[in-house]
Parts: sequence; C-alpha cells; structure tokens
Amino acid sequence: MRLSTRSQILLILLAVAALWLGGLFWFVRDISSMTPPEVPSADAVVVLTGGSGRLEAGFDLLKKGMGKKLYISGVYRGMEVRTLMKLFGQESKEKLDCCVAMGNAENTMENAAETAAWLAKEDVQSFYLVTANYHMRRALLEFRNVGADVDVIPWPVAPEKLDMKNWWRNPSFRGLVIREYSKYLLALVRYAVIR
Repeated sequence: MRLSTRSQILLILLAVAALWLGGLFWFVRDISSMTPPEVPSADAVVVLTGGSGRLEAGFDLLKKGMGKKLYISGVYRGMEVRTLMKLFGQESKEKLDCCVAMGNAENTMENAAETAAWLAKEDVQSFYLVTANYHMRRALLEFRNVGADVDVIPWPVAPEKLDMKNWWRNPSFRGLVIREYSKYLLALVRYAVIR
C-alpha cells in the first residue's frame, strides 16, 4: 500500500521531531554531566561573558595560577580592566593589570574570532575556556571552526539557579535550554554546509 503525499510528509515531520527530541535529551544529559577537569594549569584563561559565575570562575583560576593571563571576551564597550577588577573584588590591581585583557564580541562567533586573534598574538598554546555548561558545546564548536590550533580545556560553569533535573518545569530555564540547543544545531548545520 502506497502512502499519500500528506502521509509521507507527516511521517517525515514525525521522524524529524523524534530526532530533535532525542538530540535534546542527549544535550541535557551532556550539560548535566559537565564538570571542570583536573588539569594543573594552562597558558591562559578565557572567559566568555553573558551569564552568572563566569567572571568569578575566570578570576579564581587566574588567582590560583592555573593560567598566566586572562582574556575576557564579550565585555561591554567602554569598560576597563580596573572597573572589572573592582566589581569582582580584586584588590591587587598592579598584579592583575598586566595579565587581564578584554574584547567586546557580541555573540559566540565573534567571541571565538576575537579570542583566536588574542591567542595568536600572545602565543598561547593551551587555555581554559570558561562559559556556562549549557553554552559550552556551541562555544567549543565555534572555537574549532575559527581554526584556533591550541589545546582548549573546557571549564563549565553551572548557573546558580539552573536545576538540570527539573529544567523543563521552569519556563525560563526550558526556554534557555531549548534555545541554546537550537543554536547549537544551527551552528552544526552552518559548518557542515560551509565545509
């Protein structure tokens, strides 16, 4: 028995929806299992701003000597290192002034591009990439696609109130996770088409 065109379209849509949901399930499990690695140190620390806990984690890694320099990508235009350090309680301005640089990217693709340029200029061979756990997969993909030929060590930050066991119950968290998953899929498709 041959299916009608309408039935075929419906089956295709159901298959796509099932694949999308399966991918979302994997994405949520991946986010939930992310933890900072046990690596003694790297050449630098890179923080992609935009969420809670990221800058604090970056400054903490720098203070602990786990990187010699800190690059903050995505800072509001006009903000200075001194202002940032004051915001995050850094008392030793002289010590950190030499080691903290900032960029003003407005999205993840720009984060990767401006950071890659800074990495090359500073001759960095390895760095911790600090961003939210839900943002890490897409960030890693963007860094891979700008040709940053260095060792990237993911340092995922779990946002305080984001409960990954019950994310689907809270409309804000549900929207955040689904939106980030969709952006990740679009980035995958974009780079698959470019290659």
